[in-house]
Amino acid sequence: MAITPDSVRELLHSDDYGDRLRAVNQLRELAPEEAFELVQLAANDGNARVRYAAISQISSLGQQDVATVEPLLLRSLTSDPEPDVQAAAADTIGGLKLKSAYPELAALYHSTEEWLVKFSIVAALGELGEPNAFELLQEALGSENELIATAAIGALGELGDRRALPLLLNHTSHPDWQVRHRLVQALAQFSDPEAQAALQQLTQDESEIVAGAAQQHLGNA
Repeated sequence: MAITPDSVRELLHSDDYGDRLRAVNQLRELAPEEAFELVQLAANDGNARVRYAAISQISSLGQQDVATVEPLLLRSLTSDPEPDVQAAAADTIGGLKLKSAYPELAALYHSTEEWLVKFSIVAALGELGEPNAFELLQEALGSENELIATAAIGALGELGDRRALPLLLNHTSHPDWQVRHRLVQALAQFSDPEAQAALQQLTQDESEIVAGAAQQHLGNA
């Protein structure tokens, strides 16, 4: 049976959440302009898994009309009862580079107890490219949660604010090779001599993965 906007819409109105979830997956088979309206319907579904799947897809479909999806994403970010959905909204806001959503992202970071939501917000801030995010990322860098702190390293690199360099350079001897690997990727965003010197140092890292990444970035400089 061919997948059409009407067949997907019918599934989205099914009483079975499995059908509705399948409908969200089928949106990928439709033209973007056809899927755009239907993904908004799914983003307001009563089932969290359906909402999560829909919000995640908006990252690719939302460019159709950013002004329309922004209120939906902000509502999902700030009001959805499920942390997974909030995290997906943060990811999508970052992917669509909705800088105007920064105040809501920052407020939620400071009010939520959910590490996954905090992690997604920090990762989104790197993509967002919002200069005002520096202080929040500096705070996240000191998080007791290693995943959040590591995400902050990456986000500070993406942000490209030179004030981040002294903060990043403090991590060149971090005991976790995965943190040092993320640090290499962050430092590669800076052309400053300090960053290049740190990358040179990291080419001798005890981890072959870290050393190889540093060598590659210096080779591409």
